[in-house]
Amino acid sequence: MANIKYIFALAVIAVLAGTTFAIHCYQCESISNTKCGENFEADDVMKYDCSRVAPPRFLQSIFPIRNATGCMKKTLEAVNGHPQIIRSCYFGEISNTQTGCQADPSLPFVKQLSCDVCADNLCNSSNAAGPIALAIVAFFALARLLS
Repeated sequence: MANIKYIFALAVIAVLAGTTFAIHCYQCESISNTKCGENFEADDVMKYDCSRVAPPRFLQSIFPIRNATGCMKKTLEAVNGHPQIIRSCYFGEISNTQTGCQADPSLPFVKQLSCDVCADNLCNSSNAAGPIALAIVAFFALARLLS
């Protein structure tokens, strides 16, 4: 019976290790989805595996990063003067956001107000405690199972 517990624990660790290389972020924009605004309401439809998306074209010529390194939340001032919030995958150095947060040059009439970057899964929500709480609960459940 003890061998089955160890095999199960190794399987769980292997699955978790395999998913740690691909970051997951919320991907939405507040113009078409009101849940994506400042009062963010998380929805499973908004969760996105960043390994499935390439960096924006204007960033591909600057540096050859093909994998997302984090999540971001951009606030833009649209033409109508109302802020628009965009949550998506981030490509670039987390410690130097000047390149990865730059505005799309094909949108000259849009002013970028802020760009917040983070490196944890689903951290571009208003509240980043959710993934941490889930990891803690999973850890204690696994510890209880092995004891």
